[in-house]
Amino acid sequence: MTTEYTGEQLRAAVADAVRAPSLHNTQPWRFRLVDGGIEVSVDPLRGLPATDPTGWGTRIAAGAALFNLRLALAVAGTPATVRLRPYPADPDVVARLVPDVPRRPTPVEQSLYGAISHRFSNRAPFWPDPVPAEARWRLGEAARAEQCWLELVIGTTAVNAVAEVARSAHRVLERDPAYVAERAEWIRSEPAPDGVPAGAGGPQSEPQDLLPQRGFGGRNRAPGRDFEPEPLVAVLGSAGNTSADQILAGQALQRVLLTATDAGLSVSMLSQPIEVPAAREALRMSLGRFGTPQMVMRIGYGQPGRATPRRPVEEVLDLPVASA
Repeated sequence: MTTEYTGEQLRAAVADAVRAPSLHNTQPWRFRLVDGGIEVSVDPLRGLPATDPTGWGTRIAAGAALFNLRLALAVAGTPATVRLRPYPADPDVVARLVPDVPRRPTPVEQSLYGAISHRFSNRAPFWPDPVPAEARWRLGEAARAEQCWLELVIGTTAVNAVAEVARSAHRVLERDPAYVAERAEWIRSEPAPDGVPAGAGGPQSEPQDLLPQRGFGGRNRAPGRDFEPEPLVAVLGSAGNTSADQILAGQALQRVLLTATDAGLSVSMLSQPIEVPAAREALRMSLGRFGTPQMVMRIGYGQPGRATPRRPVEEVLDLPVASA
């Protein structure tokens, strides 16, 4: 039985971990070996003070990277036991992973792992094809497997209610000059290992759009390429809203995203209703759910695309640390 992870295992798993999503593709995570265990930390130097003043988005991103890390280790036959927020005195460390009993990966783990390199945020309009019931069930099961819930918003009235909350939150955020300026700092017109390429920003928003789009410098849309009038909207939530709940939600988010990718679906994320506290509460009330909404998603079938760039693995690794 493996009692310690090695530097080679760390590097291999981190190459998959960094494929996780993050606000503005800031990639706010770090990884290191400590006494044979792998620690996942947030990178405070990559925070977004105007967009994410509480660190919610950073912890969601770290949780998503943690799920990819778990998956990579499991598929390699070296699954991990995970402890969230292991050091109360060091809240930047979101998780510590130590080797569990070696085993063969499950078919589900293999399928989700295979989706990591194909997952990307699709901000373009989707096709009108409905998402089948079986795929919807799989998405809900993915959230439940990570101790979270996924509410599929069904019916024109319900979708319109969520859309109004999202548009209202978007208007609030767009009135904040610091928020707008911070987003502009992460738009990339030239090749870069982080940030959002202008070409991946999706088409420019237009008044008839049901759901708001962030202004990532997107292109004008082709004639007849309006966004779908009846999108499948899903809200991911957790039981509470502590830091640990947000890390759990990040893991659930990534599992849902990979499940969608494995089913041939495209997803775009709308975090505006989560970033504005009053909008988040309005969203929760409109759903009639206990717990805390953590992400809104638009799900459907879309044109193939590609993931945004990632920093080299060596840039997010810290040297091994030995205990005194």
